[in-house]
Amino acid sequence: MGESELKYGYVGKIARINLTKQTVSVVATSKYVPKYVGGRAVCNRIFYDEVPPGVKAFDPENKILYMTGPTTATGIPTGGRSVFGSIAPNSWPEMYAWSGIGGWMGAELKFAGWDGFIIEGASPTPIYLLIEDEEVSFLDATALWGKLVHPTQAELERIHGKDIKSIVIGPAGENLMRNASVTTSNDNVAAKAGLGSVFGSKKLKAISVRGTGVVVPADIEKLFYLRRNMGKPYMRPNPVVHEETHGMGGNMITIEGGWDRGQVACSHGCNQHCCRLMLNMPSAFSNKGTFNQVEKCVGIFAYGFREDCGWIPLLTYETAKNSLPPCKAMAGEAPPPDFSDPYFPKLVEAVPGDIVNYWQPNWHKGSVMMHLCNEYGIDKWDVIVWYFTWLSMAKKEGLLEDLDFGMEVDVENEAFVSYFLNMITYRKGRFGKLFGEGMARATRELGIDRYGKTIYHGRFSQIKPGLQLDIPVSLETAWGHSYHWQGRGYEAGINKPGWLAVSLMLMTTTRDTQTVAHYHSPYEHLLEYEADPCHSFVLVDDVIMNENKGEMKDSVSTCEWQSPDLEWTSMEAEMFTAATGLPMSEQEMVDAAVRSKLLMRAITMRNFGRDRKMEVDAIFPTMQYPDPRGDTVGWEEWNDLVDLYYERRGWDRDTGWPTRETWEHYGLGDIADDMAKIGKLPR
Repeated sequence: MGESELKYGYVGKIARINLTKQTVSVVATSKYVPKYVGGRAVCNRIFYDEVPPGVKAFDPENKILYMTGPTTATGIPTGGRSVFGSIAPNSWPEMYAWSGIGGWMGAELKFAGWDGFIIEGASPTPIYLLIEDEEVSFLDATALWGKLVHPTQAELERIHGKDIKSIVIGPAGENLMRNASVTTSNDNVAAKAGLGSVFGSKKLKAISVRGTGVVVPADIEKLFYLRRNMGKPYMRPNPVVHEETHGMGGNMITIEGGWDRGQVACSHGCNQHCCRLMLNMPSAFSNKGTFNQVEKCVGIFAYGFREDCGWIPLLTYETAKNSLPPCKAMAGEAPPPDFSDPYFPKLVEAVPGDIVNYWQPNWHKGSVMMHLCNEYGIDKWDVIVWYFTWLSMAKKEGLLEDLDFGMEVDVENEAFVSYFLNMITYRKGRFGKLFGEGMARATRELGIDRYGKTIYHGRFSQIKPGLQLDIPVSLETAWGHSYHWQGRGYEAGINKPGWLAVSLMLMTTTRDTQTVAHYHSPYEHLLEYEADPCHSFVLVDDVIMNENKGEMKDSVSTCEWQSPDLEWTSMEAEMFTAATGLPMSEQEMVDAAVRSKLLMRAITMRNFGRDRKMEVDAIFPTMQYPDPRGDTVGWEEWNDLVDLYYERRGWDRDTGWPTRETWEHYGLGDIADDMAKIGKLPR
């Protein structure tokens, strides 16, 4: 397809920006689309083509890839989302990963005439980029270097005007803290790959964009249909409300004087209100008064974490009569249930969270933790679910007695929270440098057997009251990331088929997948595989469906709160066609998703040595700790499940490598040839 045929959705150009030479060139978007759709899939193709094996996260040869999707800036719901791709500093070991982000940056970039950018090289001194329509400028960031996130955004607006849209890093990124995030408007972040420190390694403080163009969708009538129906929007005003309490379950706390909250969308054109706007929060900087922030699910545990997150089957399994879009659950706007559904009682049977006793609810301390993460530019997930849970458990198990942090370790103490986050952000002293490398590297440096695998004795099941559940003091699962929907330590209530599925999804990637692809399945399917999930093609097919939907979400783009819609399986293809005017069937969209997944597979195989042994060895150990019901999985049955997954994917069972037939079926014959040359094409 020629560039002239990109009339709708896409704007036709990708900027190649070299920080070393301070040059800009144009790459035609049509080089990659519609075959690779947009977003994550295009990032995957560019990375495979341009970044050879041996490149490290902080090498100038590593690239920061950023792509919007064809729906971005069109008004199609959640079409403001966009995706970064790069070698992830926080993965263990370092590997290529992606990170999604909301906000207005993606739309503004397309208004400026660019579908994305490729940043390569590194600047010797602090720099930021200003993109104003066709013009890209390299500007001195010396005066911005060292500033916190929100002051940086404010200063860029002061210099360039309130209509500028920026993505920035904070001091954590500047100091190469491996869990550093990239932040844009509304506190939207690209956090899961630690890409803030890749920005810092290139001395890139910010990218600011102003666009005066327009992005035209092909089908306005279809756009309005999508806005009325995607995510079952409730279409009514969303006022700020005053609440007297905060938290959930056993973490609930009364707030003296109460607090104000609203619900907002994270990105341009969205029809949902899934993010909490938290107003007049206690500030981490006493001389700054109060602050406002936008927050999603994990932040609630900054305030209190004595009881783990509860769960109901309806969050994972649904029927034609009853489904619960996560955005409605977050906003407290769940639709009325259909009581005629014979499965309704099981769907809403609440599963209480484990008693974990990490820390008691504390409104002011939690606000300080959240505020510092925002301003330093650190992934809140790793701070809340990993750093501080480890400090809590390790102290209770007597592991910190010989470690001098320079202050008594006390996760209940607001002063210690501030001290520790400041220490790792600026890499102060031995432990600032150590934990600035991320938890996976820190526990290995200290000694993984003692400081990672020692059993914490304070976790108890509420499903089977009184049952003590072994859990390691480090909530590490695989690839340098912490538990998430895996039945242990955090969001633990999901049943065995569910956490097996989530673990299978994590196995073939390089980062936590569940921020993009929480596991969804028809309840009728659960009934087919719950007795023997490790030998079920039904479960495997559901896993692959969720993985494919994840690829679609980050390519079209949409988000976890809209997709997958199990009753509207062609939704993403319809979004694509409404945006671009290019015909796309449901099967063609599935094929595009598989193609993106295969590109990721090619990268991990060629650049990072991925094979079956590496994957199984990485995932299996964490499943030996009991879930809230006391369940684990055996070596043989786990490997049986992996066999079924590889078979369904068209990958060789022994190696985990796709066959030539698979590569070629999805239009990747060139990659099959490359794999043959390096001995990674199975017979």
